[in-house]
Amino acid sequence: MIQFQVEGMSCNHCVRAITQAVQSVDPAARVTADVPTQAVQVESGADRQALRQAIEGAGYPVKAE
Repeated sequence: MIQFQVEGMSCNHCVRAITQAVQSVDPAARVTADVPTQAVQVESGADRQALRQAIEGAGYPVKAE
């Protein structure tokens, strides 16, 4: 399980965009997001840095891992 703190995640649209970004790296990835805490958990065998880059590429800065 990989955890990220993601800035700017404020609604379900944001969650969908982040999920799609992660699944562009690993289509089998499972993404769980908590909007109030801006926490994203990813179950994936993909490289952590690749996942982070995908999330940031979707416009959501990662504050911490």
